[in-house]
Amino acid sequence: MGNLIYVADDEQNIRELLQNFLEEEGYTVRCFATGDALLQAFAEQQADIVILDIMMPGTDGYSVCAALRKQSEVPIILLTARDTDADMITGFTMGADDYFTKPFSPLKLTMRVKVMLKRSAKEDKADGESLHYGDIILYPQQKTAICHGEECKLTATEFSLLCYMFTNQDKAFSREELLNEVWGYDSFVESRVTDDTIKRLRKKLLQAGSTVSVDTVWGFGFKLSERAVK
Repeated sequence: MGNLIYVADDEQNIRELLQNFLEEEGYTVRCFATGDALLQAFAEQQADIVILDIMMPGTDGYSVCAALRKQSEVPIILLTARDTDADMITGFTMGADDYFTKPFSPLKLTMRVKVMLKRSAKEDKADGESLHYGDIILYPQQKTAICHGEECKLTATEFSLLCYMFTNQDKAFSREELLNEVWGYDSFVESRVTDDTIKRLRKKLLQAGSTVSVDTVWGFGFKLSERAVK
């Protein structure tokens, strides 16, 4: 049996379309017409990935995303009929890992799911060694980031982004490289997802009191740095 994927969307045709594409890749898919039904199922059995429509009867996708994030770091992909920066920012703030605007390519979404699961499996198979930079310690197997003895809560994508940068900490990273290595996208995809994830990561590091920061390399991308302790 393949990885378990939950899909919540009030449009039956979208549920069936995604189920067909994902099951052809060998995944086990459970579909729900509401976010509330998905939340109930998740409480009984956690999924490996959750795909959520934002506008649904009952509890909306944003609220479902936030509720899931309180109990799990499961990768979450949001689906929306509205393509605005405000919607995207709200989704990421609630803890989503990615965002697809309807109409979307089911093939591209399936590819995104494959990358997420492959990345998660790679981190799970890590030999248990921790990654260090500045005052941050990452434990890949546990998907845990520690700063000054306290856990810094990161989404699955934020954690994977930091892991990738920690394993190549002396170099600068282009947006295209990060999109390809962390998100699994080709370079033609818009880079908003990278920039927004970096912004959220910076905020969380700052809130944790970390000396680690992600600096912008103008005209290129990003680079890890360590601020001096005042």
